[in-house]
Amino acid sequence: MGELATELAAAVRSWPVGSASVAVVGPGGPIAVHDDGAEQKWASVTKLVSALAVLDAWADGLLSLDTPGGPPGATVRHLLSHSSGIAMDSDDVLAAPGTRRIYSNRGIELAVELAGEATGQSATELLTERVLEPLGMSGARLDGSPAHGMRSGIGDLAALATELLNSTALLPGVVTGLSTTVFPGLPGVLPGFGRQQHNDWGLGAEIKADKAPHWTSPQNSPSTFGHFGQSGSFLWVDPEAGLACVSLSDTAFGEWAAKAWPAVSSVALAAARPS
Repeated sequence: MGELATELAAAVRSWPVGSASVAVVGPGGPIAVHDDGAEQKWASVTKLVSALAVLDAWADGLLSLDTPGGPPGATVRHLLSHSSGIAMDSDDVLAAPGTRRIYSNRGIELAVELAGEATGQSATELLTERVLEPLGMSGARLDGSPAHGMRSGIGDLAALATELLNSTALLPGVVTGLSTTVFPGLPGVLPGFGRQQHNDWGLGAEIKADKAPHWTSPQNSPSTFGHFGQSGSFLWVDPEAGLACVSLSDTAFGEWAAKAWPAVSSVALAAARPS
């Protein structure tokens, strides 16, 4: 896959960023990497780790997904899937639970708080002991909110993608819960890409489904799941292709990313498919 690494490096050189890394991941780990060696912020890609930690507490029998949390009528299930009805960064209620997909940092924070109460762990302990350490992500750390505070180099993000593509370290059902649509068909806004009639999410991961335009490639399957971050980061897993792709950069999400990420995703998919 040396040719793919060369293509990744060429793609990154065309991006209007100061620093960026990209890795393409198969079931056994990275198959091609362009690594500039820099540690970067994950921003909202952090939510994948936080959701996995909450789901691990659930799989451990310590927390129910039906535990009430957030506004009246909402549960952990609603909080993780951005369907509790609360606002982005406050407890303001904008809709009844289960009626709209409203992206919410606060919802993820509340879910982590509830898991912490159930396990006796702080947010940092919850994420570290239940996800980072089992996955060998020794260079990753939480620096701030569990909704957007993770940071690391590209290797740790690639380790997360490897587990999401081929789960061997986390408890059974955790990755499936993250990546399986809950409350299907809810409308809502996908940040950066506008209103979606079917804004599908799992318990922490966005599901591509029929969204268009999208931050992944048009060639990514509808079952593709993952997350992107405003810091210029993304992680997607395509179960049908048996492939994942991750990236970190020092430049905030914007028009450049909406064009560059689908393009580099297409490069990854094309190079990894048998000719």
